[in-house]
Amino acid sequence: MKPRLTDKHRPGSTASTRPVAVVLGLESVGKSSLLSALTGRFAESSALAGTTLRCERYPDDSWDWVDTPGLVTGSDAATVRDALNALARADTVLVVLRAHRACEELASLQPMLGSRKVAIVLTFRDRLAPFDSEPQPKLMSIWREKLGVPVELLDSRTPDATDLTNIRTAVMQAKPLNPVRPYDLPAFPESPSRSLSLALERMVGFAPLSLLLLFGPAWIAVTQANALADRFFDTVGTLLEPLLRWLNTLPAPLAAVLGGDYGVVSMFPFLMLYALPTILIFTGLIAVYKSTGLIDRLSYGLHPWLNPFGLGGRDLVRVVMGFGCNVPAVVATRSCSSCSRGACVSAISFGSACSYQLPATLAVFAAAGFVWLGPIYLAVLAVTTLVYLRLTTPSVLRQAQNKVLIPALGNLRLPDWKAVLCESLQSLRDFANMALPIFVVICVIAGLLQWSGALTWLISLLAPVMAAFNLPSESALAVVLGSVRKDGLAIGLLNGDWNSLKVPLETSVQVLTTVYLAGVLLPCLVTVLTVVRELRPCFALKMVGRQACFAVLFSLCIAWIGALLVTFTH
Repeated sequence: MKPRLTDKHRPGSTASTRPVAVVLGLESVGKSSLLSALTGRFAESSALAGTTLRCERYPDDSWDWVDTPGLVTGSDAATVRDALNALARADTVLVVLRAHRACEELASLQPMLGSRKVAIVLTFRDRLAPFDSEPQPKLMSIWREKLGVPVELLDSRTPDATDLTNIRTAVMQAKPLNPVRPYDLPAFPESPSRSLSLALERMVGFAPLSLLLLFGPAWIAVTQANALADRFFDTVGTLLEPLLRWLNTLPAPLAAVLGGDYGVVSMFPFLMLYALPTILIFTGLIAVYKSTGLIDRLSYGLHPWLNPFGLGGRDLVRVVMGFGCNVPAVVATRSCSSCSRGACVSAISFGSACSYQLPATLAVFAAAGFVWLGPIYLAVLAVTTLVYLRLTTPSVLRQAQNKVLIPALGNLRLPDWKAVLCESLQSLRDFANMALPIFVVICVIAGLLQWSGALTWLISLLAPVMAAFNLPSESALAVVLGSVRKDGLAIGLLNGDWNSLKVPLETSVQVLTTVYLAGVLLPCLVTVLTVVRELRPCFALKMVGRQACFAVLFSLCIAWIGALLVTFTH
């Protein structure tokens, strides 16, 4: 486990007397991996572009190494401003470039360097033509001579002791760059043996295939997790039956809170059998995509399709992360452009059905006898999210010239199973620390509302509102609980046997309308608090109000247009 950085080691601190070496480069060039090898600390980023979200120091005996967020040409992301602030305080700058794209990347970074002392590291040596077939040593000499600074070539994922020694020597010998145009420097040729790999990378960048591969993990995770839950549900229910009978004999309101229709123990099988496996499977699949570098390439392939809606391919990565959990996805938007970050957060809040919402939704569809509504629900969610973004994002974000100037795509690689395991364990910890307590609170509140009679009063109060959506008054509870936490819609709709509904929803349109309204009306409470912390309260308030208005509008359309279609087809 990486040691915690103390205040004296953080960027901007004056407590450390070691010289500062800032590591600068575009996304996915291998900066964090290189620092991990240099200092013996675990890097905080992975192959996912933009994973490093803030500047972090990695001190050793000689230097304070500062890992900066990866830069994207033309981006004004908050993370880029952090990197430039760190650069202003640097004694030396270690510029990391991918060897096969070194000229264009240096051209992007050169205006930021000024007269600072610079050393250059070229990474992805494994992508270049072999030393014995191409004059790489001669090219290195030309780069050193024309730029007037130390230049080293290595594979940042597997640097040996000699490579690391050469880098330290290069940093100590750093000098200001000569005034040379980077495009006048000779390019490093890629290995011909990469032709098959390059063809594969281009193929997965094809937009329709990218869409299938990017969203496939969500569907696989949910369907397989629910199949597993269905297999064990009867067994778990049989084991809990004696306990539930005993809990229902306890004095009120304890019986209602623990063993009633909404009690903690009654609802516990859903959390453990449906929500938890979905979270772990989805996290593992996305972690594999991240560690192979595939998710970046897919997102860039989809960029032209998303531009008319005010999002870019890089933003879509964060939206997909939201299908695991909205909270880390919102945090990850720090690496989005500052002008598009709000749109990305809105897309996550509105359209990313998290690992708690999707299992609850499919469980409700199965209990109602409408399993086939699953794909339709996802399609409706996708279409309404795009319409929502089209109508709410500024026009400048939808212009054709709003694009990534240099897509920082890493090469495909085998999965890092250690990183996959770490992410899965972190999801498990988040589940125990965040999801479980809130789930228990919801069950307790629902149990107390039922016991006190307030539930009946609330249903009668909201009955006229539910009638506007062509829904029975009893569906109000699912909408309320789903607005607090997304799996709350299952608590409000499912009977204790999990094979039937406690709310009289007679048609598939009513089931779809209820689930959509409960899932989209408001972000869950934890997501709202995260948005407040990451952006600002006024943005969060505006986003919540806007989302509620559009969710109501879309739900009315689903309810009444769907009812007309059902009537017409029959």
